[in-house]
Amino acid sequence: MIPRQSVNFFALIAFCFLLFTASSVGAAEKTVGVIMTGNIPYYREIHKAFTEGLAAEGIGHGTVEIIQQTPNPEPMSWTNAARKLVAVGADIIVSYGAPATLSVLNETTDIPVVFAGVYDPQGIGVLGKNGTGVSSKVPVGSLLKNFKSIAGFSNLGVVYSESEKDTVIQMNEAKQLEGTLNFKMTKFNIKKSDDAARIANVDALFLTTGCAAQHCVSNILGLARKAKLPTATTIGGGETSGVILTIAANPQEQGREAARIVAKVVKGAKIATIPLQMPRKIDMIINLKEANELGLKVPFDLLTSATRVIK
Repeated sequence: MIPRQSVNFFALIAFCFLLFTASSVGAAEKTVGVIMTGNIPYYREIHKAFTEGLAAEGIGHGTVEIIQQTPNPEPMSWTNAARKLVAVGADIIVSYGAPATLSVLNETTDIPVVFAGVYDPQGIGVLGKNGTGVSSKVPVGSLLKNFKSIAGFSNLGVVYSESEKDTVIQMNEAKQLEGTLNFKMTKFNIKKSDDAARIANVDALFLTTGCAAQHCVSNILGLARKAKLPTATTIGGGETSGVILTIAANPQEQGREAARIVAKVVKGAKIATIPLQMPRKIDMIINLKEANELGLKVPFDLLTSATRVIK
């Protein structure tokens, strides 16, 4: 016969085990799915800031498990990535860029979706009961006015994708400036790398935030350099590869704000109560080295107001 004291001891051990198990279940990890399209430098910078931001918010290993999807920049890949994260039971889904965000919201109305790097969230309709995040909208008018002061273009090529709503918005915003800034616009619908070969008969290029174009941005900039075409863009990441003028929402702020929103949701906040965040920090990056190689003069006031000058 086992002594009563031993029985009490074993009962205490069993109780402690059950208490520990229950506590562990209560503190189970949340699964955070992330969709980061292809090999796009801007989204990589956002994601780095996002993971660092989670740690700063006290949301680290043991609190969340991050499952990352890196689809190619085309509709079916975005849809498949979203469906995978829904299927694995992600508690929160983080998406970078408009196409990935729209794909996720098409697949779920229940899972909280936090986005970053989305140009004009209201315009493309990604705000709803389960979606909020950080806008990356910057003024196309300011970009093209400053770009005109550098490049003096008369025929502007605009690189966009008709399957990406945010890039269509930017293309239309550029179109509305033809009369004011005295230029004619030529559209280049880029869906894959080979489409870049169609770029011709323009004297400058405006690259919108299109994922397909950014995925093959080295190809486009290589063609532009060969044809001596100056380039400008509303998304960061291409400045060291040859883009002369970049005006873009700061990617570190985008990532940190997305992390702050995710931390709120992990701690129990309802996604519908968290308002859209507008970008507060806008980067203006001038590649002076590239401009000099093309024989272009950058106005002094632009250089002094730039957040970064590449010499």
